[in-house]
Amino acid sequence: MPIVTLMTDFGNKDYAVAAVKGAILSTVEKPEIIDISHEIAPYNPTQAAYVLKNAYRTFPKGSIHIIGVASEKTPETQHLAMQFDGHYFIGADNGIFSMITGDLKYDKMVAINIHDNMPATYPVLEVFVWVAAHLSRNGTLEVVGQPVNKIKELKELRPVVNPKGDQILGAVIYLDNYGNVITNITRKIFREVGKSRSFTIFARNVKFKKVYETYSEAIDFSIPKEKREEDGKKIALFNDADHLELAIYKSNPQTVGSAQSLFGLEYRETITVKFD
Repeated sequence: MPIVTLMTDFGNKDYAVAAVKGAILSTVEKPEIIDISHEIAPYNPTQAAYVLKNAYRTFPKGSIHIIGVASEKTPETQHLAMQFDGHYFIGADNGIFSMITGDLKYDKMVAINIHDNMPATYPVLEVFVWVAAHLSRNGTLEVVGQPVNKIKELKELRPVVNPKGDQILGAVIYLDNYGNVITNITRKIFREVGKSRSFTIFARNVKFKKVYETYSEAIDFSIPKEKREEDGKKIALFNDADHLELAIYKSNPQTVGSAQSLFGLEYRETITVKFD
């Protein structure tokens, strides 16, 4: 039973997601279709890359991941199919693939060239699903495209370290369902640059001088509940994807607010870590 995942910027209001699923059911034998997300911001490969990179690893090897985000083929953006870490990925060369692989080397990568033999006005439905069906039958990548050696990189996903080595200049790359703010600063670069030095994290007018491992670690449960600094407490932590995250304890964007709204932080906002 082939596992085919879908991640798109289609939303759930229109028929697009249903149409793609219908095409998968019609071309892949007994597939198991898993939705990763259809709420990726339109044409936002950075957000898509963050979500997919941290989701695909939990799926069985051999899973096929269709990426329907900013998926149009243009003279500057080709369609790719990649084998990496025991998985297959199908999408547009808009920078997503570079974040999925990170510093690791992919096993195989081809530029899809089957467009001449079929319509491609709706690439996810007409091209990506066809490639997924081919791979689900143990087809090879070489049949659907020509090998490529270079792909686009998402430059904004890489934080910048100043020449003195005492500052990391990062950015907001994702805002989750709770309004938590995820940055492109990873635990790895934080430790490599910080070298156990004290630090201050600057996010607009908000400062943090400690990074927690979990949300609950920030709360002193030895203090009676009515006396704790709990609801509304600001927290910096490394999330389960090992990215620096800024949060409000038990936030609710619909009622009490969130890190996004209370700190005034949006996508691409600058986040700075200054080491002493």
